[in-house]
Amino acid sequence: MTSPQVLEPTVRNALRSPRMLRTEVLAGLVVALALIPEAISFSIIAGVDPRVGLFASFTMAVSVAFLGGRPAMISAATGAIALVIAPVVREHGLDHLVATVLLGGMLQVVLGLAGVARLMRFVPRSVMVGFVNALAILIFLAQVPHMIDVPWLVYPMIAIGIAVIVGLPRVTDVVPAPLVAIVALTAFTLLAAINVPTVGDEGELPESLPSLFFPDVPMTLETLRIIAPYALAMALVGLLESLLTAKLVDDITDTRSDKTREACGQGVANIVTGFFGGMGGCAMIGQTMINVKASGARTRISTFLAGVFLLILVVGLGDVVALIPMAALVAVMVMVSVGTFDWHSIKPRTLRRMPRSETVVMASTVVVTVLSHNLAIGVVVGVLVAMTLFARRVAHLTETRRELVEDRGGRPTAVYHVTGELFFASSNDLYTQFDYATDPRDVVIDLTRSHIWDASTVASLDAITTKYARAGKTVEIIGLDASSAERHQRLSGSLPSH
Repeated sequence: MTSPQVLEPTVRNALRSPRMLRTEVLAGLVVALALIPEAISFSIIAGVDPRVGLFASFTMAVSVAFLGGRPAMISAATGAIALVIAPVVREHGLDHLVATVLLGGMLQVVLGLAGVARLMRFVPRSVMVGFVNALAILIFLAQVPHMIDVPWLVYPMIAIGIAVIVGLPRVTDVVPAPLVAIVALTAFTLLAAINVPTVGDEGELPESLPSLFFPDVPMTLETLRIIAPYALAMALVGLLESLLTAKLVDDITDTRSDKTREACGQGVANIVTGFFGGMGGCAMIGQTMINVKASGARTRISTFLAGVFLLILVVGLGDVVALIPMAALVAVMVMVSVGTFDWHSIKPRTLRRMPRSETVVMASTVVVTVLSHNLAIGVVVGVLVAMTLFARRVAHLTETRRELVEDRGGRPTAVYHVTGELFFASSNDLYTQFDYATDPRDVVIDLTRSHIWDASTVASLDAITTKYARAGKTVEIIGLDASSAERHQRLSGSLPSH
């Protein structure tokens, strides 16, 4: 008996397979439902009308479905972007906000074409683990306000929703468990006529389709001076979150994605969003986890339908969507949080085996991200901590061994064998490793087993040579590889010594 053929998760195969297509359609619907309260909340953070966030989520999702490089990833209005652009709205208004979004999108395209995606290889695994864990914590913390000062019935409803999400997949996976939980709890709320917080309580839903919007701002250098810093911050934060999310989905699905295309696609999507009066956005990690992990989607169909369903729900079925209890969406997001957290990373056995520096990097990423509520800041701090600890560790791997030999004429020579990588952290100590007072007149520094990486090392070697020269001794540097020799020849004598 032959096993059934497993189709590659592509749009073409999904359209040919009813099972795959059903998964993509239902995943898009679940994501759309989860997007609504998030988009409204982020609009409030940014200080704009809820329609601005909802329309931005629609245009971002639909645009990225065609333009992005990571299938099944969800892009929409996000909290990180809302925090960056909030001062523009507060101080200058909606028109300047839209101009900022347009410029930010253009900058993302430029950065994408310049190869910013290649910088992702410099993000260590420990930072990625911290990023994922911090994300899970932030997703959970975002649900806490919906569980405070609410009717007591909200708590059993959340518990029932979680039970459905956990238990249903063990019985059947025909329909996504989060969708069943949302429908069941909404039906219960309506039939029992109970009064609990609903989606409608989060903000007013739009009643019309989005239309083209051109910002009414002066085309002057003063306008550029106002919006440029926010646009650059928005571009960098959006790209960082989107590329990290893309890498996370790559790992979950065991597939590769085009990061350069993703960066450019995010930029074009923001430009499109700006021309429809949206607040801009980037990849949404929580909704992406709902789509990929909880619902099993793998293609661009789910991303596209998430945007389409979002528009249909808020414009055409706004009155119905407004009745969905927030408890149902809280249950979904809580389980997304639990599923996103890397529990293996905090097990005592793992922590005992993991190098202490790796744990410090992960913890610093988590702490800074949670305190700042900004994933981008946390990742940047994590990378800087990782670089610092790496430089410190590598610096300690440099060794200097002294050996006394005699040349052909019988004259004594001190030979210093240097082993390790020489750069700013290790070369600063190199100066102290020589016995300037007692060494003979001839000194040889053998760098066969080392490499010169920067100007700091050349400056240290110059300082060593100068100090020996003051004592009437000569120094010969040997064993340089080609690049080290070129760097030493180019910089030696032109740098200030110690």
